[in-house]
Amino acid sequence: MTSLNIVVAGAAGRMGQMLVAEVAETEACHLRGATEPEGSPALGADPGVLAGAAPTGLAIQEDPAGLIAAADVVIDFTTPQATVAHARLAAQAGTALVVGTTGLSAEDENSLSLAARHVPVVYAANYSPGVTLLLDLVKRAAAALDADYDIDILEMHHRHKVDAPSGTALALGKAAAVGRGVDHETVKQTVRSGQTGARPRGEIGYATLRGGDVVGEHDVIFATEGERLTLSHKASARRVFAAGAVKAALWTAGKHPGLYDMRDVLGLRREAAETIPDAERHL
Repeated sequence: MTSLNIVVAGAAGRMGQMLVAEVAETEACHLRGATEPEGSPALGADPGVLAGAAPTGLAIQEDPAGLIAAADVVIDFTTPQATVAHARLAAQAGTALVVGTTGLSAEDENSLSLAARHVPVVYAANYSPGVTLLLDLVKRAAAALDADYDIDILEMHHRHKVDAPSGTALALGKAAAVGRGVDHETVKQTVRSGQTGARPRGEIGYATLRGGDVVGEHDVIFATEGERLTLSHKASARRVFAAGAVKAALWTAGKHPGLYDMRDVLGLRREAAETIPDAERHL
């Protein structure tokens, strides 16, 4: 089997280093290049050595255009601004794209949709197989339990995480909204402070915790008079996300252009994401 040439964007970050190490340890993959933004102290460094793996003979570069053009897949866990630029380059080069960046706006996500007209794009808030299954369970539970069951999503991550609520928490809330048949933007509540009054019926609430080195914990709570159902996922190592992203990169080989997510990669949904209503995309 021919190795898949992969570029890792943001190779010096915590996830970037895990991705480099995972690519290096995956027999069917070849690290074609690694990038970091202008001014990064990691520019010029060997991405393998930086990640605690074997030397690759490569140097982390600032300009992604040439690397993306020479790759089969680019894996991007960076920033919204960088991801949009990488999506444009990938579409122009015919290079598949795997995106795990969180905090993307609707406009940013539209850029991925545009790129997906030309290349396969896998976009997921979380690349863990367990979270992928949790999304489906949450949607099913929300469909089965009416609005008498209040829904709250509690998430905790390490102190360095810059966005809140997490992308995974929002994906879980969107899954619940799809199950209920409601518009997520209308029913979500991300902040509670002061005299809030009684909770509105049907609201989907969020609570965010940050501290220490917590990799990622998510609880989806369905609470009503007399009982409470909690669906949970706890990640103890980032490697599960890196392994999922590399699995997604391998999965793109030979796929038609389209916007996909981890349910497609795991075979939980066979059809491309363009055939799914907008409300269900990226869940």
